[in-house]
Amino acid sequence: MESVMKPSFAFTATLLAMATPTFADDHVSGDAAAGEKAFNQCKACHMIQNDDGESIVRGGRVGPNLYGVIGRTAGGVEDFRYSGLLGTAGEQGLEWDEESFVAYIQDPTGWLQDYTGESGRGKMTYKLRKEEDGVDIWAYLASVGPEG
Repeated sequence: MESVMKPSFAFTATLLAMATPTFADDHVSGDAAAGEKAFNQCKACHMIQNDDGESIVRGGRVGPNLYGVIGRTAGGVEDFRYSGLLGTAGEQGLEWDEESFVAYIQDPTGWLQDYTGESGRGKMTYKLRKEEDGVDIWAYLASVGPEG
């Protein structure tokens, strides 16, 4: 009778980690078409306007312009008045990637408090309910951004 060795937990975990894909910072995994529809929730406060001043999505000006948000340092829109927490996050090196963006828009103040380690409030009070919508919105923003 032949002996069969069972893999150890550490060995199995290592294999799983090696099988998990790694993504570049600009990775986009959502559906841009679905994100365009989901962005309707955002345009009450945010617009998307390219560097030439062309309006891609007409929207509010309460929030910053989201054109080029991918890879942007948090708090990086010139002349926009961000909350202290968001400014601190940018000073600590936060650059928007899919993971950070999706987590942030689900609980802006809570996420910023966790990220910065500080108390306070963010200016964005809206919380996106579905993580999938956030992933799709990120894909949409990528599709209409300077690299899209």
